[in-house]
Amino acid sequence: MRVSQLLNPTLREVPAEAEVISHQLMLRAGYIRKAAAGIYTYLPLGWRVIRKIEQIVREEMDAKGGQEVMLPIVQPAELWRETGRWDVYGPEMFRLRDRHDREFCLGPTHEEIITDLVRGELRSYKQLPLLLYQIQNKYRDERRPRFGLMRGREFIMKDLYSFDRDPESSKESYRKMYDAYERIYSRCGLTYRAVEADAGAIGGTGGSHEFMVLAESGEAAVVFCSDCSYAANVEKAECLPRYAPEDQSLKEKTGEVHTPGTKTIEQVASFLGISKTSLIKTLAYKGDEKFFLVLVRGDREINEIKVNNALGPFVNLRMAEPEEVNSVLNCEPGFVGPVGLPKEIFIAADLEVAEMKSAVCGANKKDYHLLNVVCGKDFVPAKIADLRTVTPGEPCPKCGGSLKEARGIEVGQVFNLGTKYSEKLHATYLDDKGKEQVCYMGCYGVGVSRTMAAAIEQNNDENGIIWPMPIAPYHCIVVPVTLKDSEVVSVAENIYKKLNSLGVETVLDDRDERPGVKFKDADLVGYPLRVTIGQKAMAEGKVELVYRATKQTELIPVEQVCDTIERIVKEALSIVTCD
Repeated sequence: MRVSQLLNPTLREVPAEAEVISHQLMLRAGYIRKAAAGIYTYLPLGWRVIRKIEQIVREEMDAKGGQEVMLPIVQPAELWRETGRWDVYGPEMFRLRDRHDREFCLGPTHEEIITDLVRGELRSYKQLPLLLYQIQNKYRDERRPRFGLMRGREFIMKDLYSFDRDPESSKESYRKMYDAYERIYSRCGLTYRAVEADAGAIGGTGGSHEFMVLAESGEAAVVFCSDCSYAANVEKAECLPRYAPEDQSLKEKTGEVHTPGTKTIEQVASFLGISKTSLIKTLAYKGDEKFFLVLVRGDREINEIKVNNALGPFVNLRMAEPEEVNSVLNCEPGFVGPVGLPKEIFIAADLEVAEMKSAVCGANKKDYHLLNVVCGKDFVPAKIADLRTVTPGEPCPKCGGSLKEARGIEVGQVFNLGTKYSEKLHATYLDDKGKEQVCYMGCYGVGVSRTMAAAIEQNNDENGIIWPMPIAPYHCIVVPVTLKDSEVVSVAENIYKKLNSLGVETVLDDRDERPGVKFKDADLVGYPLRVTIGQKAMAEGKVELVYRATKQTELIPVEQVCDTIERIVKEALSIVTCD
């Protein structure tokens, strides 16, 4: 491809709408253009990257026995009502009616429709295991679409669904997909980590892992052990209770204490001259129509994912509004506590709260707190569970090592669904004794467009994108510094043609532009290799080979440069290959 013919409109200024580096660079480098909020057009270079990621995904899915299908984007409401998700999925679902007033949605995910397909076609255990996948657009009406391809309303995703006879064979399918995902992200040239994760709206009780591309700009926090393989999203990470010494200044005090104007943990701790570890933080929540209190130690943060899993699941979990707290407890937030409440008030306490002695909590009375409160004596929680968010430095729940924190971008997730969907949709098979059995399912997603964005978040510098070779739109760009020198032009043309004949995907910058403009565009777009043909080097029979990632420059004889580049590209593409 010649740059003069390539639709690659680059921008010098950072677009005001772009908040994260991947969004900025994809707009500036001419990979995407915005059609509407959270909806983008892929330009030629962007689409080449997408197709390369898709090809890697296809090869790895096929290698594990996956069969590609194409499911409808427009899905009938009846299927979603069978599983109960039509009314609970929430406002993220695009809903529509046809001319006959029948309800449909734009597929945010495809568990219902794939299970409906399989229940109509599956008869015998001999047809299992069955691995079906597609690569297709998904639609979710995000409240605040942002960060370009990172959180859009239309995005490209690979989703595979496994159907198995029993839990053990379902675990085997899960292991196959887990291994395939490791190969996918390795082949894409990305630094990633698989972490334990919450199953979220997809559901299932068999476990889930997220695949996180590590990047400082990542929107998700993950923790990992320095001594073993344990890693988890902070929403999922198990927290071991840690003992905090009793505050001796509270030992001889009891009952109510006047604490005027102290609504926050920090204010109360400062007013009483005690540590935050001696305080019980009490927050009121509404889960759908249910009102309840959640207690954690004063130095901890409540993990709403864990609260939802322990007490729900709820369609709409939120903190109660001040007026709601007042109407139920006759007390304003900031002074709420678990002591002396009516029995119908549900109290959930974190594991650490259950071990606290000489604690301080709200007195359910404005400007007052209670001293020397003991869980089990002064109040009895209806539920004691791990309800808090992990912090770096805590002990690993598996081996006791120290947990470290990193930022990550979720690019894939695997779910062991069990029989959540197959039971409701009656997806069954006849076993070897002729008895009807329910299928065990798994669900496995790769965010294809998100992987493209995550790769940029992980690989960039002040000049632009630094593509890993396997997913770069082109491997190499050939740049003649002038079009006025016939020898320079001729050498550039010959190198360009030979590289393409060798299978090295190459572009030729044949524009009549200053060298500086060409170099800036090449760095911005992120071609892994650049061959520069200049008059000075040509006088010695050499050309410059520039490595985008390291900025290293080599002078290589003209007759050797194509073979050198072919070797570099082949080595980069053969780091991980399919079995």
